[in-house]
Amino acid sequence: MPGPRARSGGDGLTVSVCRDPAEFAGLAQEWTRLYQRCAAATPFQSHAWLSSWWESYGVPGRLRVVLVRRGDRLVGAAALTRVNRPLPALVPLGGAITDYTDVLLADGDRAAVAALVRGIRRAARGAVVDLREVRAGAAAEQVYADWPGAKRRLSGSVCLELPGLPMDGLIARLGSSRGQRIRAALRKLDRAGVEERDVPAHDVPSAVATLLRLHLLQWRGRGVNPEHERPRFAEHLARAGARMVADGDAALTEFRLGGEVVAANLTVLSPRLAGGYLFGAHPDLRAAKVDVTTLLMRHGVRQAADADREVLSLLRGAEPHKFHWRPEHRANQRLMLSGPAAAPALLARYGLARARALAARSSRLRRLRGVLSRTSRASAGA
Repeated sequence: MPGPRARSGGDGLTVSVCRDPAEFAGLAQEWTRLYQRCAAATPFQSHAWLSSWWESYGVPGRLRVVLVRRGDRLVGAAALTRVNRPLPALVPLGGAITDYTDVLLADGDRAAVAALVRGIRRAARGAVVDLREVRAGAAAEQVYADWPGAKRRLSGSVCLELPGLPMDGLIARLGSSRGQRIRAALRKLDRAGVEERDVPAHDVPSAVATLLRLHLLQWRGRGVNPEHERPRFAEHLARAGARMVADGDAALTEFRLGGEVVAANLTVLSPRLAGGYLFGAHPDLRAAKVDVTTLLMRHGVRQAADADREVLSLLRGAEPHKFHWRPEHRANQRLMLSGPAAAPALLARYGLARARALAARSSRLRRLRGVLSRTSRASAGA
């Protein structure tokens, strides 16, 4: 129900800003009903993911969740938090460990868009609204289109995507030579006897611990993401993962060889998308002649194609092994918004972000040229 900070407009909608973590935690049921009515939403907009992230990463006093209701029904929401550096801003919950951020809007409800814009402007109170990692087609694009003040758009991270085809369909896209190598790797997987087990929700916390142990083993000495080593990340993943698996928004799969868990994978799931979020594999799998990339892709293909999902997303990251499958490059967006008072801050934040993006792009191009050069020399010497 609308709280004391709610305001009604002439459109019959009520807008409020939730700052109380306990109130936000209590929104699970109505948040989930809205989430299920937003076709563009990804599992990173589920209440399980966002509320768990706040428990592990939120700073007291900075929660700003904008809620739009028609009567008792939630029709729009934006889960935001205030940051003060380098300039005051409202940013989505989820932070750097979230591949897609967005707002929630009931499909087809144009009045809810205008109301959500009003609520976000009120919550910002002179700060810039900085929506990072917005997927193309996301509901946040409607907010950006209707925003009456200053706004800027930048490219965000690149996510790699494959169509949700069966394995034969994906192999057919690759050409005969590459396709033959993949089929041979699949036959080796069958001969090795790797077994898959989908972890039930009540076993997710212990399975997450195994997944992280294998993930750190896999990346040891090769620059693992420091956040993946921190207790807060493990706590968040165990808590959110258990709820998401129970709700059908994620699947945690263990791969066993000789009865031992040798690999594990966490996949986020929506009606349109399956996305491989985090994977861990024991380095000894190579000695067993198990191609880890093929193992992971076979599993992802099943998650997408068996449920008629349109997209198998490899999410962020341009690791070389992903390119063997010829994925499509889909750039996320960074949407910056402000009212008149914060327009100078928006321009400053935009300028800084653009300079950093150009520097990062230059660095990626140098690395890519190095990879291509090494690949070319290796091919010439073969």
